[in-house]
Amino acid sequence: MKQQRHTVIRELLGRAPIASQDELRRKLAGRGFHVTQATLSRDIHELRLSKGPDGYSLSNGAEHDEDSLPGIRDVLHGFGLEVRQAANLLVVITTTGGAQPIAAGMDYEDWPQVVGTIAGDDTVLIICPDIEQANELKVQIEDYIG
Repeated sequence: MKQQRHTVIRELLGRAPIASQDELRRKLAGRGFHVTQATLSRDIHELRLSKGPDGYSLSNGAEHDEDSLPGIRDVLHGFGLEVRQAANLLVVITTTGGAQPIAAGMDYEDWPQVVGTIAGDDTVLIICPDIEQANELKVQIEDYIG
């Protein structure tokens, strides 16, 4: 879903600059992508969009910038130590200072199993909608941590 949304954003901006986030949000809604302002802000950051006097536009090489960012698998493998479950909550134990990159990576993934994250210095709280989805995500995170 995120990749499709990013493709549509690139397509829209390839035609002409877009004056504001709200205009971009409306254009995405017109194409079937209903997003929150927070999701749109993450998309703008991930796509490395530029904002000039005419509005948002693609930066040079914006199509390739996302590929150069480390994926959640790499971030979890590099910083994650362990994942624990308590009902629909997961706690990821990280190296010192590793919680923020993991929480940001989880938020950027826009996974349906993640309602939200809270990061400390060496722990991340991941809130899931229910126990079953927490179980699924725990297995996936354990695989990524290695």
